[in-house]
Amino acid sequence: MTQEERRLLAWHETLELHELVAFQATGLMKLKMSINKVTDNELKELYRKGIHDLETNLNELLKFYPQAQGYQSRDNDAREDLGFFAADLLALSKSLVRNLAAAITETATPSLRKVLTRQLTGAIHGHERVFNYMHKHGYYPAYDLGRLLGHDIENANKALKMRY
Repeated sequence: MTQEERRLLAWHETLELHELVAFQATGLMKLKMSINKVTDNELKELYRKGIHDLETNLNELLKFYPQAQGYQSRDNDAREDLGFFAADLLALSKSLVRNLAAAITETATPSLRKVLTRQLTGAIHGHERVFNYMHKHGYYPAYDLGRLLGHDIENANKALKMRY
């Protein structure tokens, strides 16, 4: 099979696509919810540009979902805002784990390394708590790829439709 004949994304591509869409949809919602609170015109313009860029990204990425392994088309039902807030907290906790892990690799001072390692362990536990909450409430069906991708599409479409 040639590259041009491929109809499905590879598994790792599907999972990366999920992460990118989930992260950007949450970010887009946050920007749209916040832009009217920004009083500085220059900063507000940066928000508008960020909104435009994320909308463009999501529209481009959503086109790949029918090629994603495990994709199942579904009806778009409105999901409650708790899912958004939980996803935002999950994204923050993931970023904190990654940032702390990267910082540890750059740390030469033993006392700082010890503090960062303790914080990393705490951040990992924090991520676990948020994931467990989301999984329990159906906001993150991690073991059902079709539902997971469906949630991505719902959240991205919700973010794209939001007015600001």
